[in-house]
Amino acid sequence: MLTLRSFLILSIGVVFGLGFAAGSVISTGHGKDRHVREAAQAPSAESVGLVAEVLDRVRREYVDRVDDRQLVEGAIRGIVKELDQHSSYLDPSQYEEIRISTSGNYTGVGLDVSVDDGKVTVVEPLAGAPAAEAGILPGDVVVSVDDMPVEQGNVAETVNRMRGAVGTPVTVDVVRGDSVKPLRFALTRASVQVKTVSSEYLGNGLAYFRLTAFAESTPRDLALAAHRAIEQSGGRLLGVVLDLRNNPGGVLDAAVQVADEFLADGLIVRGTGRVKQARFEQFASAGDELEAVPVVLLVNGGSASASEIVAGALQDRRRGKIVGERTYGKGSVQTVMPLGEGGALKLTTSLYLTPSGRSINGHGIDPDVVVHNADPQRQYRGPGSRVAMADDQQLLEALRLVSYESISLSAAR
Repeated sequence: MLTLRSFLILSIGVVFGLGFAAGSVISTGHGKDRHVREAAQAPSAESVGLVAEVLDRVRREYVDRVDDRQLVEGAIRGIVKELDQHSSYLDPSQYEEIRISTSGNYTGVGLDVSVDDGKVTVVEPLAGAPAAEAGILPGDVVVSVDDMPVEQGNVAETVNRMRGAVGTPVTVDVVRGDSVKPLRFALTRASVQVKTVSSEYLGNGLAYFRLTAFAESTPRDLALAAHRAIEQSGGRLLGVVLDLRNNPGGVLDAAVQVADEFLADGLIVRGTGRVKQARFEQFASAGDELEAVPVVLLVNGGSASASEIVAGALQDRRRGKIVGERTYGKGSVQTVMPLGEGGALKLTTSLYLTPSGRSINGHGIDPDVVVHNADPQRQYRGPGSRVAMADDQQLLEALRLVSYESISLSAAR
């Protein structure tokens, strides 16, 4: 258990840089781990004493007894909350969610779900995972897990029950369509690879790639999808639509590698920050299969962070047109630093700039062609989507633009 004494040591590291967290792990974005060491900077005795005095007063005199762990975690959350909206203390379960989003691996049943007003709807059962193999379908509504009903106050807890050790059983009840009676699925948890790339060869030399997040596996999966599309086109892939709508970001290095797929050289992104590790430049290198293929990007207000790195790099380098709506505007990099007791500190350590020097933090990236989508639900999501391409106006405009570019490229050949 964390004690008040251990908090005083911890607070030095938290408030004054990495401090005592020698050997901390830096994750850029939600990203790739790098080990760094920073010299400890001791805070003043007065500042440490003030924190200790407040904690001691609360511990001894607050109307209800509060254990040390609760006090320590509350103090950390209070410190970080005052910084910015993206810095936070992660308890062990939240830290595990970060690990899953960056590595793309977890153990469970393999359901991609959306939560709206306490209603848990299946967006997509991951191919090859237990839920898909058992017959759970997109649009099914999860109503209980191991007989625990999904209710407004326990959505996260209930959904998390689908995870667990490989080989362990779990039951999932879903309601399908207009049916009132739930369908029960007895599943066995397995190791699941989160799929962040979906692809489709559209014919006529055109391909569609949708990225739902930037995990460590994303660049590799995109390269494989590109290679398949090139083979399907008979070696004449003439245009690509890269769909980054509602992609909240992820691993910085993954974003750099995705941008590199389309760029042969030059700057992709630059980082600015106080510590040496927060100041960086990332460049493209030649040798990727999509470097000479015309590309149009799709973005909207849900495209953030790593998505904006890719969009900003390709826009500044005049490598591709951007269609849709202004992006979210998250131009900061968070470092995830493991702490004792299984938690972690997610701290903003850097702001990134596009190749031209633009800071998009709080501003976002404006598309070259603005196409508003009045109904966010009318969005094509790749093979098996419940929304047809013909009903997605943003996608239709992207296809029109990339078709024009592909015709020009074909004529030049």
